[in-house]
Amino acid sequence: MYWNAFIIALREIRRNLTRAFLTVIGIVIGVAAVITMVTLGRGATETVKAQISGLGSNLLVLRPGQGWRAAAGTPQFSILDGKLILEQIPGIRAVAPVSETNVPTSYLEQSRTTKVTGSSPDYFTIGNWKLDDGRFFDEKEQTEGSAVCVIGQTVRKELFHGKNPVGEKIRVQNTSMVVIGLLSSKGQTGFGQDQDDNIVVPITTLQRRLTGKTSKQSINQIMISGEDGYASTRIVDDVALLMRERRGIRGNEQDNFNIIDTRQIADAVSSSTKVMTSLLGAVAGVSLLVGGIGIMNIMLVSVTERTREIGIRLAIGARAYEVLLQFLIEAVTLSCVGGLVGVGLAYVLCENLAKIVGAPFLFDPKINLIAVIFSAAIGILFGFMPARRAAKLDPIDALRHE
Repeated sequence: MYWNAFIIALREIRRNLTRAFLTVIGIVIGVAAVITMVTLGRGATETVKAQISGLGSNLLVLRPGQGWRAAAGTPQFSILDGKLILEQIPGIRAVAPVSETNVPTSYLEQSRTTKVTGSSPDYFTIGNWKLDDGRFFDEKEQTEGSAVCVIGQTVRKELFHGKNPVGEKIRVQNTSMVVIGLLSSKGQTGFGQDQDDNIVVPITTLQRRLTGKTSKQSINQIMISGEDGYASTRIVDDVALLMRERRGIRGNEQDNFNIIDTRQIADAVSSSTKVMTSLLGAVAGVSLLVGGIGIMNIMLVSVTERTREIGIRLAIGARAYEVLLQFLIEAVTLSCVGGLVGVGLAYVLCENLAKIVGAPFLFDPKINLIAVIFSAAIGILFGFMPARRAAKLDPIDALRHE
């Protein structure tokens, strides 16, 4: 019985292919839109999380002032601050003082302004930096303030045009420095900063040879890496307490520093992205309902057109539920075909759009299955009323219908 109803439904769909095609367009667009929005949203979430985690392992950043920019006159940090944080606060794996400046750099005839970061060897460990070639500078070079540097891929591209820079000398401001290492590419952060456009030197080299700032309070920020499994909130509280003591902040006075927890930022951004993805998916899902209304409309037209046929079937012994089943199967078939075509369209869209936006292509089978099941449910929901109307036709009145 079910198979016969399915065959009849397919025959009726084939009889009016153009109408069937126009009917399922709404379902196709709805399913494709929902899957595309959810898939791209998941890819964007993973991209942001990877970019933020790429900044460092369990990374905390201690900065002067409140927010990203310190007000004029806000005291900086000292190398001793970093040492005391490492020695006195539990749960910390490594600490790296950081000072940054933008200076002119050149190699042969190529020149540009580049960010130069002065730090300790732990900077590379905390930031999860890898080498494509060469080596990092060591503690001895850090102590002596040696004229050595490690450069990023963007610097290599702009100054060396793809040539291996290790062993070459570049001019950084007025100082000639030997390139001892080439960093692996990290790309942009979640905040649009190019991590590869950077020259890293020992912090003593930066202070003595480039900026001339050899005072104790000359550190722009301190990078802190927590141990795995240790609560970052406890480290933040302990560091804040130590810094208030070190900077002479009393009672209810506001902190003149802030501590950024990249893990919390990653979680917040991830949650926001998931909410936006859900909202976009819900908006796209509205088109599925529109497609369902289209199916209901075309099925009502079909019932009207086939009233005499229905009357003949009922007159020769067909039962009402068999007529209902036939029209219901026809509606579900249309919606399922639309759902499957929508999945195929979504696959193509996601694959190409992921390349354009630079997000990973994470095609989830569960989302596809849910979308197809939902499209079938739409067919049942919006196809039931026309099917019920067909099943309730009076055979006598149906046979008289012209």
